[in-house]
Amino acid sequence: MTRRDALREVESLLQHAGVGEPSADAGILVEDALGLTRSALRLSGHLPLGSDAARSLEVSVGRRLAREPVFRIIGRREFWGLDLAIDAAVLDPRPDTETIVSAALRALSSRRTEPLRILDLGTGSGAILLALLTELPGATGLGIDVSDAACAMARANVAACGMSDRAEIRQGVWTDRLSGRFDLIVSNPPYIETAVIDTLDPEVRQHDPRLALDGGPDGLDAYRTICPAVPAILADGGVVVFEIGAGQASDVSRLIEQSGMTMIRTERDLGGHDRALVAGWPTQPPETCPLGTWPPGP
Repeated sequence: MTRRDALREVESLLQHAGVGEPSADAGILVEDALGLTRSALRLSGHLPLGSDAARSLEVSVGRRLAREPVFRIIGRREFWGLDLAIDAAVLDPRPDTETIVSAALRALSSRRTEPLRILDLGTGSGAILLALLTELPGATGLGIDVSDAACAMARANVAACGMSDRAEIRQGVWTDRLSGRFDLIVSNPPYIETAVIDTLDPEVRQHDPRLALDGGPDGLDAYRTICPAVPAILADGGVVVFEIGAGQASDVSRLIEQSGMTMIRTERDLGGHDRALVAGWPTQPPETCPLGTWPPGP
């Protein structure tokens, strides 16, 4: 069997099994088994597959047919141009989450060279934090996650991206025991309603960590905890960017405004869905500012 034959056979198997995007997944699995890029595979498609690659591919295809996501099978995912490692402890960072990065950069467009302090709550693989640090050369960042295993994965990615001198990963529960002020706070918290999780595709419900999915009965538990705590740690002129789920924009916006901040705008993802909420301090001091005084101190 040639490499090109293997690619066609894997695609056919995935297609008949009803796996989404069989062509793309087949290409990724064959590339990984051979250790080749897509262009190299295309140029060498006439060559034999090889016994070692065939055995590796057989295992990987079996896992994909069992509905394990393709990027979990190969153990890595591209995000904002970064090649990040992922494992069972962290979410597989989706392209839609890049909306958080672009929204934050847009909000800080006039400050991109400043020595900003970034806080990423629920950092997981560290994807959002690392993407921001690549675009904000003077910034430093802190990633917080409740999972020790997720923190270990994030630290590995920080090191692999050469960011160990600019990023710290710390185990913790949201903003508990944090001190100082941050210019940018980002978070992709769990926001799926508990009852909905078991209805999701098997790629999600069986392989994404439930801790990173379950947002409580209405999906808003994490926002109810984070929003009131943000004013105590958000610097003057600071920006907050949340990822949200479908239909949550108005509810999370209300929680933001109840905390003493103001909504700046909503950003849509590649599919045209509301995906990110951008907020910050109002231009005028609110009558009451929870957890702090106006303006925030240094």
